[in-house]
Amino acid sequence: MPKKRSELKAEAFTIKATMKVAAVVGPPSAGAFKERPAKPTMLRKYYHRGDLPVVVNHIGNGGRAIKWKVDIYSLDYHHYLPLFFDGLCETTFPCELFARQGIYELLKIGGPKILPVIPQLIIPIRNAMNTRNHQVMCTTLRAIQQLLQSADGVGEAMVPYLGRILTVFNIFKNKNENCGDEVGREKTIGDLINETLQMFEAYGGPETYKVIKYMVPTYESCMNK
Repeated sequence: MPKKRSELKAEAFTIKATMKVAAVVGPPSAGAFKERPAKPTMLRKYYHRGDLPVVVNHIGNGGRAIKWKVDIYSLDYHHYLPLFFDGLCETTFPCELFARQGIYELLKIGGPKILPVIPQLIIPIRNAMNTRNHQVMCTTLRAIQQLLQSADGVGEAMVPYLGRILTVFNIFKNKNENCGDEVGREKTIGDLINETLQMFEAYGGPETYKVIKYMVPTYESCMNK
């Protein structure tokens, strides 16, 4: 029997690909869902320097919460709210706890202090979503939902920045992987993304749907249901 000639691997649309012995190799995976490492956060740096105004508070049955070392009402929101949002990229204790619980408590009592800080929160939100880390994304989506409900005008203030953060929403909109934590045990990343998009539309004003539809073409309005 004649010996079979070995095939030459070649990328598509190259001169090698036109050779009879060439085996055209398909394109590499785009890696849209691939997790991306996060850069060290400012929240972690503050923690290691001992400059965070919170500590871990160990409560009964092994529970953990945060305890403020200062009067929370006296905090400068222009400084601390972006700092805690920056910590959304964290996935390890205690920085993950500080970021998640710190955001929750600051937004709960912030009132009119929150709206002027919105422009400073967009980059931390975008960085957290761009990690493609499911834990980080789910935590960030919940933080966005709370942010939208935290004070009057927040939704409208975020509309000009939606183009910067909705790219990852579009990629993961139909992702059916469970969030994997106690808070969102029954919800997938796709569920949280759809909920958040609906809240953007509900709180953002009449032009918000057009912006969302441009960035997430499969999104359908929730306002006419």
